[in-house]
Amino acid sequence: MKLWGGRFTKETDQLVHNFNASIGFDQRFYRQDIRGSIAHVTMLSRQGILTEEEKDIIVEGLNSILKDIEDGTLEFGNEYEDIHSFVEAHLIERVGDTGKKLHTGRSRNDQVALDMKLYTRDEVVAMDGLLKELLETLEQVMEENLHTYMPGFTHLQKAQPITLAHHMGAYFEMFKRDRQRLSDIYVRMNRCPLGSGALAGTTYPLDRELTASLLGFDGPTLNSMDGVSDRDYLIEFLSAMSTIMMHLSRFSEETILWNSNEYQFVEMDDTYSTGSSIMPQKKNPDIAELVRGKTGRVYGALMSLLTTMKGIPLAYNKDMQEDKELVFDAIDTVKGCITLLNGMIKTMTFRKDRMEESAKNGFTNATDAADYLVNHGVPFRDAHGIVGQLVLLCIEKKIALDDLPLEEYQKISPVFQEDIYEAISMKTCVEKRNTIGAPGAEAMSQVIRENQAYLKEKNVWES
Repeated sequence: MKLWGGRFTKETDQLVHNFNASIGFDQRFYRQDIRGSIAHVTMLSRQGILTEEEKDIIVEGLNSILKDIEDGTLEFGNEYEDIHSFVEAHLIERVGDTGKKLHTGRSRNDQVALDMKLYTRDEVVAMDGLLKELLETLEQVMEENLHTYMPGFTHLQKAQPITLAHHMGAYFEMFKRDRQRLSDIYVRMNRCPLGSGALAGTTYPLDRELTASLLGFDGPTLNSMDGVSDRDYLIEFLSAMSTIMMHLSRFSEETILWNSNEYQFVEMDDTYSTGSSIMPQKKNPDIAELVRGKTGRVYGALMSLLTTMKGIPLAYNKDMQEDKELVFDAIDTVKGCITLLNGMIKTMTFRKDRMEESAKNGFTNATDAADYLVNHGVPFRDAHGIVGQLVLLCIEKKIALDDLPLEEYQKISPVFQEDIYEAISMKTCVEKRNTIGAPGAEAMSQVIRENQAYLKEKNVWES
């Protein structure tokens, strides 16, 4: 069935039909299409455009189609152009001519705009839920590792000692911002395009405020041309998903490094690892590598839609059909990656002994040794040079600052006393850093309390 056959005297060429059709991918928002249609006919009946009886017949028919799709007795056929024609054809087949009144006061342009918004809105909420679960996992790791000392890095070189809680807290902040972006998108997109018609509204006395309310929108879109041609919310969503993937990829990259023989900071669970077909000793972090690799796929979807939209004049153009496969694939990819990374984190074992040993052997306490001298009256620039000499000596002796005898310290500077060892211990180096945002246990405990309160907050669609 086509929704536009009257003007044409020839059948569409099959290749043209196949190229033009979207049923192969837009079938995934059948629920949203049916939900939108039920709201539309409910409004039409209240406005006196349809009778109450006609509305009831159509709603009953639509619900029967939904039920049959859900239980598998009604399958999508390639003979239909899109999900809209599929639903309408089956409605007319079930309820007769009354079904032909479903499309009164509506265009496929505002119908597809509505369906895509409803679908995207649902996926924003679903993705937020997955991110919240990931944050809860990170929060658990933080709570359990307030005193797990490890090296912090700059330039991929050991810099200063931190804790695993502090390191995971950085990712908590990243994914927290990702949730905030999703909330912003939800608020901005939550205007209903239904009633915009093809581009110029309709002469029927529609109640767009009612339709918007029935569908959970904050109100109708205020310009019918923009209502049918706006894809900004999809570009924003793809941008937010690209940022999520960037954060997932950074975490994955570190996991891959930490899992290597050189680091041995983590042990990957067998359920989230694979082996080699030729090297029996291998245990590969394939999940982390695939997450890292799929990031480019989501970036590509963002750039594709930006490129598609950049030259489209108002209002609707068929080019916009290209939004769906890109967005659908990106959503599936990101949701899968969040879920898998969350499972990987939950099952990995952190090698706390290796982390602390690495921090000691990387001279991460060198700054604290310099601060020790400054606190004993040595100018910082001089202290910096003195500790640099100590590090060079330790490198020659292949030992850590913690293991250098006091007499060696005093040969370079007599200011050093026995308490230098306490001053440069991992515990001291970390625990005395207690300004908010620092790795000290006191500061981290405050952050964890704030994180716990944040995770209990309601989101914009819950309030």
